[in-house]
Amino acid sequence: MKPVFANPFALLTLQTQATLMAMEAGAVIWMRMMGMAGLWSVRPSENARMVTEKQKAFTEAGTRLMLGTMKGQTTLSHALRPIRRTTKSNVTRLTRRGPKRK
Repeated sequence: MKPVFANPFALLTLQTQATLMAMEAGAVIWMRMMGMAGLWSVRPSENARMVTEKQKAFTEAGTRLMLGTMKGQTTLSHALRPIRRTTKSNVTRLTRRGPKRK
């Protein structure tokens, strides 16, 4: 049996993606809370969107994780991609809308 050598950069990539996702999630929560308070420009559908998008992203992440495990993949970054993609697009979209102007 051949020895398996881990990719030394796989952990660094995973940590970087997880950190970026956590920072983006915090920013999204802040902007949505400000939107609920009437201080940030958000669409009326934002509250429903924040619930439904999580279901889709976590389902896709779980599927990727299970399939990757069955294929013998040792990295989790492929499972994190759908969640990171969602947080990144939310930050971009909500930042463009900006604070509410009277």
